[in-house]
Amino acid sequence: MSVRIAIHNRPDSWSVNWLEYCRSHEIDHEVVNCYDCNIMTTLRRFDGLLWHFDHWLGEDLLMARHVLMAAEHIGLAVFPNAATCWHFDDKLAQKYLLEAVGAPLAPTYAFFRQEEAVEWLRGAAFPLVAKLRRGAGSYNVRLLRDFGQAVRYCKRAFGRGFSPVPGYLADIGTKARKVRTPGDVVAGIKRAGGFFRSVIHGRRTIPPERGYVLFQDFLPGNTFDTRIAVVGNRAWGFTRNVRPGDWRASGSGSINYRLERIDLECVRIAFATAAALQTQSLCFDFVRSPTGQPLIVEMSYAYEGLAVYNCPGYWDRDLNWHEGHVWPEHAVLDDFLAHISRRKEEQPGRAEVQGR
Repeated sequence: MSVRIAIHNRPDSWSVNWLEYCRSHEIDHEVVNCYDCNIMTTLRRFDGLLWHFDHWLGEDLLMARHVLMAAEHIGLAVFPNAATCWHFDDKLAQKYLLEAVGAPLAPTYAFFRQEEAVEWLRGAAFPLVAKLRRGAGSYNVRLLRDFGQAVRYCKRAFGRGFSPVPGYLADIGTKARKVRTPGDVVAGIKRAGGFFRSVIHGRRTIPPERGYVLFQDFLPGNTFDTRIAVVGNRAWGFTRNVRPGDWRASGSGSINYRLERIDLECVRIAFATAAALQTQSLCFDFVRSPTGQPLIVEMSYAYEGLAVYNCPGYWDRDLNWHEGHVWPEHAVLDDFLAHISRRKEEQPGRAEVQGR
């Protein structure tokens, strides 16, 4: 059964592996420009659309979800679909969604009026973690050590706000620690160029975050966090060490793939939560409470594919272990194609009904 898919191509995104996979497996595909004014007309020629949109591109944040949901409306299968991406790069949305399905979320508090936030802070336990709803790699995560510091944070949050885009020298210490060889220096210089371009573009197109505060309980004693990525019936896992002299693990780059470090309860929770949310792809970051309970601190449909590929294998839903490296992008595409084929078998003539 023939399947034709459209792929929005962006360098350094999952589309690179999608296109390579399609070429090597002779899958009928075409690169499309989802920014094009006539994209909806173009998409009527396809069965599905794949678009790994980015949290650092203001134009993606402005319109990617609209295009994807409109494509679903005209009958296309899409990745990411609405259930998978509506809460992407929005920790406020994730708070309410995880609470709605009863997932073990680290205690999280949101306020939309300054006076209510300050009144709550009078009885809060410090230190307290403050987050912006946007951002990855711990760029927009701060530790508020006392009431005075928290009040100052609130004043700015309800005043001029915070740019969600990292500064030009963000994480310079972490980046420097990764440099061990001349090859690392060359690679670092190449990455730096892309990083600076992303920061410049982001600061021009992404507005400041203001009008709310988002706090999480600080959970002491965690020397690493656990990342579990779920695609369909597969879950990969690894741990990330806390940065030297810091309390954050996200963005540290210090990844450990030893399976004995991974609590299988995290894998169970990740599978159960992804199923409850009916997502195509989702990764969860876990830390432990003082009593040892795994708690989710945030989640995302998109993540670093290479870090997942480097896992020695994956678990299925029954927690059976499968040895071998798998690109999550390939897993997403396999599931996507299988979904389209099933739909075509169950709904013959759907394309004609949709006027394509």
